[in-house]
Amino acid sequence: MMLCPCRGKLKLLVGSLSFVILFTWLYLLVGNSENGRSLLLSACLVESTEARLLERDVLASRVREVEEENRQIRLQLSQSQGLAAQPVEGNYGNQQWVASADTGPEDAENTAEERANHSECSRSPTAEKCELIHVACVCAGHNASRDVVTLVKSILFHRRNPLHFHFITDTVANQILSTLFQSWMVPSVQVSFYDADELKSEVSWIPNKHYSGIYGLMKLTLTKALPSNLSKVIVLDTDITFATDIAELWAIFRKFTEKQVIGLVENQSDWYLGNLWKNHKPWPALGRGFNTGVILLYLERLRRIGWEQMWRLTAERELMSMLSTSLADQDIFNAFIKQNPVLVHQLPCFWNVQLSDHTRSEQCYTEVSDLKVIHWNSPKKLRVKNKHVEFFRNLYLTFLEYDGNLLRRELFGCPSQASSESTVLQHALEELDEDDQCYDFRRERIMVHRVHLYFLQYEYTPTDDGTDITLVAQLSMDRLQMLEAICKHWEGPISLALYMSDAEAQQFLRYAQASEVLKNRKNVGYHIVYKEGQFYPVNLVRNVALRNVNTPYVFLTDVDFLPMYGLYDYLRKSIVQLDMASTKKALVVPAFETLRYRLSFPKSKAELLSMLDMGTLYTFRYHVWTKGHAPTNYAKWRTATTPYKVEWEADFEPYVVVRRDCPEYDHRFVGFGWNKVSHIMELDAQEYDFIVLPNAFMIHMPHAPSFDISKFRSSPSYRYCLTTLKDEFHQDLSRKYGSAALKYLTAQRNI
Repeated sequence: MMLCPCRGKLKLLVGSLSFVILFTWLYLLVGNSENGRSLLLSACLVESTEARLLERDVLASRVREVEEENRQIRLQLSQSQGLAAQPVEGNYGNQQWVASADTGPEDAENTAEERANHSECSRSPTAEKCELIHVACVCAGHNASRDVVTLVKSILFHRRNPLHFHFITDTVANQILSTLFQSWMVPSVQVSFYDADELKSEVSWIPNKHYSGIYGLMKLTLTKALPSNLSKVIVLDTDITFATDIAELWAIFRKFTEKQVIGLVENQSDWYLGNLWKNHKPWPALGRGFNTGVILLYLERLRRIGWEQMWRLTAERELMSMLSTSLADQDIFNAFIKQNPVLVHQLPCFWNVQLSDHTRSEQCYTEVSDLKVIHWNSPKKLRVKNKHVEFFRNLYLTFLEYDGNLLRRELFGCPSQASSESTVLQHALEELDEDDQCYDFRRERIMVHRVHLYFLQYEYTPTDDGTDITLVAQLSMDRLQMLEAICKHWEGPISLALYMSDAEAQQFLRYAQASEVLKNRKNVGYHIVYKEGQFYPVNLVRNVALRNVNTPYVFLTDVDFLPMYGLYDYLRKSIVQLDMASTKKALVVPAFETLRYRLSFPKSKAELLSMLDMGTLYTFRYHVWTKGHAPTNYAKWRTATTPYKVEWEADFEPYVVVRRDCPEYDHRFVGFGWNKVSHIMELDAQEYDFIVLPNAFMIHMPHAPSFDISKFRSSPSYRYCLTTLKDEFHQDLSRKYGSAALKYLTAQRNI
C-alpha cells in the first residue's frame, strides 16, 4: 500500500514526459515544414550552403532547450523509480547490472535500441584538446615488440592528442623499444619503461596455462607498477589495431559513474558460458564475461578501494577449485567482476572487435565507420576465420608496412617539450648551409634513422673462454639472398644491420620465417635501420650492427663475401695465439672473388690456390681497385705458414678481426666511396698492427652494381663532395691524433 502514491506519481511523470516529447516533435516538424523541409530527413546529412548551416544551428539550439526540460523530467522519473524498485538477486545479465555501453550517468535513459553497436549519428565523447592520454602495455620478447610497433603506428596515425606510453617490459623488449622510440623522435610522445622482473613475484604464485605465460598476468599489477600520481590509463594488448582516434576511448572515462573503476568490452566468444566442449569448466563470469584486450583503468579509484588485496583474494578463492587460470589475467578480472558488478562500465563492443574463431564479433559493426579497435586475440592471428577477415587483414597490413617516418608530425596548437635528441638534431641542422653544394651529404651525417634492434628472436650466450667472435655486416633488400649461404659457412654468432623500408622489413620477415636455414639459427641478430633520405648511410648501418654484439671480438666484413668453411674456429684459435686480449691487433682475412654465380667453394687453401691458378678465382678487385687490398701481399700469402705483419698504405681497406671496442665507422661517408678506407685509417692512427692470417680466406660473390656506385660514376657533384669529405676527414684526424696523422694527408696527396 505504501507504493501506491509512488505509482501514481510515476504515472503522472510518464504521462508528462510523453506529452512533452510529442509536443516538441510537432513543434519542430511544423517549424521546419515552413521552409519546405521535413525534420524526418536524416540528421546526419551535411548541408553545403551557409544558409542551411545557420538553419541547423537554430534548430540545434531549440532541440537543446527542449532536451534540457526533458532531462529534468527524466531525472524526477528515475528518482521515483528508485523509490519504487527493489533489488533483484540472481540472473545478472550484462545489460542489467552495468551502465549502458558508452553511456554515463547523464545518459542512463538511453534505450537498448539507442545503444546499438554502430556509430552512425551517435554522440561520441571527446577528449580535451592537448589533453595527455596515457596508454599502458605489457610487452616481453622479440615477437611482442614487433606487434607493439604496429599497435603504436595505428594509434599515432589517428591521434590528435599528446600521448604517454607506459611499457612493462622484460630486458629484451626494453632494449628494443627504448632504442626504437629514442631514434623515432615522435613529437608529443613520452615513453616510460617499468621492469617486469620486479613485478613477477606479485603474480608468479598463480598457475597459468595461457601461452602468454607470467606476462599474461602482469596487468593485475598496474596499480602498483605505474606512478602513484597517475589517475587513469588505457591498457592494451599488443595484438590490437586502432581504426580511430584513441582520444574517443579516453573520453569514455567521463561517462563512468562515481563507483565505476574498470571499463571493458563483453567477451564475444562462448568461452565463459561453459558449453564449448564436454566438461569445459571456465572461471566464473557474469554472462558472457569480459575481454581484457582493451581496458580503461581508473587507477586512482582502484587504489582507493584496495584493488591489490581484492584481486588477490579473488584469485586465491577461485584457485582452490580451478587450480590454474586458462586465460591469464582475464579469468581473474572476470571472477572479480562477478563479485563486484557495480564497479564495471561496459564499453560498446566496437571498442574491442575480437577476431578469435567462433566469436560474435560480426554483431559489433554494420559499416566500416563503426570499427574502432580490432583485436587479433586468436593464436592464429591473421589466419583466423572470420567473414570479413580479408578487410581486417588489409587494415592491419596497412599499418604494418606504413612508413613510420611519416608519423613524426607535430600536433598543431599543442606545445610540447622537445627531447634532448631532437634539440641537438635541430641545432645541428640550423648550422648547416643550405647553399653548400654538399649540403645533402652533410645533412645525412647528422640524420637520425629509426632503428629496430633484434627484429627476430636472438638467443646466444658467448663462450666462457673469452675468444668468441661475431661476424658483423650490413645489407639491403638486394643482398637478401646471401643470408642462407653465410649462415652455412659461419656457425658462430652474426650481427646484421638491414637498411630497409617498413614494407621491405615485412618482406624480410616473411622470407626469414619461410627459410629452414634462417629460422633454425637463433644466434643471428637482425637489426632494422629504416630508410630515410636519398643516400645509403652505409657506415651508420655498419655501426648499428657493431654496437649490438655480445662477444669480445668482431669480424668486420661485407654480406656479399662467403667466409671459408671453419673460419669461425680458426679465428678463435688465432685470437689466443696472437694475444689479442692485451694487444692492439687487426687480423686481416685475405679477400678473393669469383665472377661465377655458381662456384664449387674451395675447402682448403690448397684448393683455393689451384682455382686461383686456373683463373676461376682472383684476388679481390685486382682489375678495378688494386690498391684496396695490395698491402695484404698475396704473393707472400701463397706460401706463408705463419701470420705476418703488413703496413698501412693509402686506400687500404681489408676485412679484419678486432676487439669489440674498436673505433666506429665515420658517418660522413655515405653510399659509395671511402666508407671502409676511413675506418682502416683510424685503426692505424690508433696504432693497431695489421696481421695477415696465412690460412684464412673469404670469397666475394658476384652481384649487380649498386645504385650508389652508379651515382658515383655518373655524377661529378657526387665525386666533388666525396673529395671534400675526404679532406675534412684528414683534418679531423690531424686534430684528433696530432702530427702522427700527417702521413695520411701526405699519402693522399701522392696518389
